[in-house]
Amino acid sequence: MTRQRSFKQLVRTRMAKTGESYTAARAVLLAGADPGGTGSSDAAAKPVLATSDATIRERTGRGWEEWFDLLDEWGAAEKSHRETARWVAGQLGVVPLAWNAQAVVGSYERARLGRAVGQHEDGFTVGVSRTIAVSAERLFDALVDETRRAAWLPDGKLTERTATRPASARFDWDGGPTRVHVVIDVRDAGRSRITVSHVRLPSADAATELKTFWRERLDVLKTRLEGGSDA
Repeated sequence: MTRQRSFKQLVRTRMAKTGESYTAARAVLLAGADPGGTGSSDAAAKPVLATSDATIRERTGRGWEEWFDLLDEWGAAEKSHRETARWVAGQLGVVPLAWNAQAVVGSYERARLGRAVGQHEDGFTVGVSRTIAVSAERLFDALVDETRRAAWLPDGKLTERTATRPASARFDWDGGPTRVHVVIDVRDAGRSRITVSHVRLPSADAATELKTFWRERLDVLKTRLEGGSDA
């Protein structure tokens, strides 16, 4: 198998669009600065790669070209998003919804499969994270306790499916087909990070709307918890 097949394909796509040399196009992509995605008009305004080569290497131990090689060799182009996320998470020793795993898989799928930002085989996904200066246990309780949750998420649209204290929970959303997955990670003493992924969304417009919604709700949660409220 030719090494860096998928990444070279990504570079050549940019070359055809911009007229840059291979070296120049590759440098822009590795810097995480390429403004031309694939798919929807929303995606076209965003980089294909989730972050720079330096950042993904710092976060995962590998750069983009190495990840694309590994995913090509594993056969990721023929796998579902869930299968690929689980495989990448296994390589990293994290849960599949962790930012590191999703950044790698999402970037590969946009470059290799031509998907829009946030698009998977079962619909669109949006993810929003906040680091909050409280323990993981307190953050978890603010999420799964219905009374506490109502203080920052008043619509009552979440129905719990599974929960593992204090690390994760999964919910149905508003009685429909979409799901909300939440992961909580300890950042350091007294700080935790919550990542909300809303999955199976029907369109890019719905994804944009829900991303704004979750940003606002997590900002309220952060303000309340750091201000001393239970939620």
